Amino acid sequence: MATTGIILRRIGGSAIVVAAVTTALTFRDTVSSSETVEGGSLQARIADTNAVVPPRRAHLSALIGASADDPLDILVIGGGATGCGVAVDAATRGLRVGLVEREDFSSGTSSRSTKLIHGGVRYLEKAVFNVDYGQLKLVFHALKERKQLIDNAPHLCHSLPCMTPCFDWFEVVYYWAGLKLYDLVAGPRLLHLSRYYSAQESIELFPTLRRVGNGKSLKGTVVYYDGQMNDSRLNVGLACTAVLAGASVLNHAEVVSLLKHEVDGRIVGARVRDNLSGEEFDTYAKVVVNAAGAFCDSIRKLARADAPLMICPSSGVHIVLPDYYSPEGMGLIVPKTKDGRVVFMLPWLGRTVAGTTDSNTEITLLPEPHENEIQFILEAISDYLNVKVRREDVLSAWSGIRPLAMDPRAKNTENISRDHVVCEDFPGLVTITGGKWTTYRSMAEDAVDAAIKSAKLSPANECMTNNLILIGGYSWDPASFTSIAQQYIRMKRTYGGKVVPAPMDTAVAKHLSHAYGALAERVASIAQHEGLGKRLAHGYPFLEAEVAYCARYEYCESATDFIARRCRLAFLDTDAASRALPRVIEILAVEHNWSKLRKNEELEQAKEFLETFKSSKNAQFHDGKH
Repeated sequence: MATTGIILRRIGGSAIVVAAVTTALTFRDTVSSSETVEGGSLQARIADTNAVVPPRRAHLSALIGASADDPLDILVIGGGATGCGVAVDAATRGLRVGLVEREDFSSGTSSRSTKLIHGGVRYLEKAVFNVDYGQLKLVFHALKERKQLIDNAPHLCHSLPCMTPCFDWFEVVYYWAGLKLYDLVAGPRLLHLSRYYSAQESIELFPTLRRVGNGKSLKGTVVYYDGQMNDSRLNVGLACTAVLAGASVLNHAEVVSLLKHEVDGRIVGARVRDNLSGEEFDTYAKVVVNAAGAFCDSIRKLARADAPLMICPSSGVHIVLPDYYSPEGMGLIVPKTKDGRVVFMLPWLGRTVAGTTDSNTEITLLPEPHENEIQFILEAISDYLNVKVRREDVLSAWSGIRPLAMDPRAKNTENISRDHVVCEDFPGLVTITGGKWTTYRSMAEDAVDAAIKSAKLSPANECMTNNLILIGGYSWDPASFTSIAQQYIRMKRTYGGKVVPAPMDTAVAKHLSHAYGALAERVASIAQHEGLGKRLAHGYPFLEAEVAYCARYEYCESATDFIARRCRLAFLDTDAASRALPRVIEILAVEHNWSKLRKNEELEQAKEFLETFKSSKNAQFHDGKH
């Protein structure tokens, strides 16, 4: 069993005590078979607000310890939504699971989504007009998973009304009928009923909506409901849930080659490079699951250099604007712009995110939005708003690559699938790709089923993720922030070095509650007792305490990990993220014992990362919140 040591750390003169696991063994004994079968015991473990995840070095040792004689059941490559979902699913079935991720959890497509949890209104339209049962199945499937995802992570997901403006009566009838059909298909998984609002009612709900567009007066709007999420925090929550279920997960660990059996050539593991130390090691598994997203073909080519491509990359560009562009509780969706694309504008974390649908792109590690795409979004939304839409209001802009999948076994590759594809075109290597965030759970279930079949594994129980509440979600409710506001204060250090108290205001309390769920009080406690209650950036609720918390309990290993994936400052306001970097690095340096050289490297790497977010350097937006 692992022994527990006490490590003393000092931040700004305040000594703190952190429990840390110091003996690194495998996690095979973390969850017993009886726990997994009973299910309730496992859920209780994940729900335990006092549970502490093992440190990164313990996961590293567990993976190194997975030898040819004592292999993992499943090794997952990729720490995005699908990969971490596979780890959760397999670990909760009582299997011995390892996961490696080249960068950070959610560093790729999974942090660059539209932030929507949607059933697929467009797929339903295609199903009706093309009499396509396959498209209809996609909608049924996505609507089922949409409701389940919101229920399983209630602190990070919620329903969001989306308004579609109509400038002639035919549009009113068309969209009303279509969205009523959407409600009907959702059935018992319906979030809320769609409905029509008159022009005057619509303006009251969405004050910046234009009354006249293209010479036509607004006839009204149709409002329907989909879900919205904090995507990267949900992904990190999946990784930590997998750990509490018994998986060994390692970010910043890159697969450099695949290991093959000497006799039959079956894939039996991978050679992995720890990108933090530069050291390489072999880790063995009975089956490997390739969940590398847009990069899954590069993993398949490690198995065979001439492997046929199965990814058709598609890019979605998004921009972030000040909150006055849209009301707090209402999104705007334009089903068809001048060039036929969908444009949306949604409230998200106190700002407004706007974006397009798919466009062709190339696969790169850090995709960048093109200026013409940013201008297209600005022009498209300006047609529907009565406020001046300005380039200098763009606080952040990013591009995400969606891995649309072609089944390599299919004879006809012309039709690219909007659904996911699971295949084992190399013995011992199961590839899962395609799909979307909404359906990550069922994608993971299918991948684990295929892996079990491939390696003839014997899980302790069937899939149990359908009703598994993720870390932080158990016992959380929307009013949870009130106890944080009432019971904690923020102790913050002034420029003169003096520690002074400040209230745990509503904005901060709500942010902590939604970002960390039932674990928010841990962060609040650090803010109160360790002098880390100061905000990292003016106008945003992110606290210094979050940096320390994420370094200790969420495998935050770099400054970019924090500003992009643990808090969302890079996505919300690139300039604010840049200004917060020195303090973020200062806190992480204490937590991880960084040298001066490492701190300088972190600053340069984070600035390079932020350069790919095409914000307006002249964007100066202050909303009076501080």
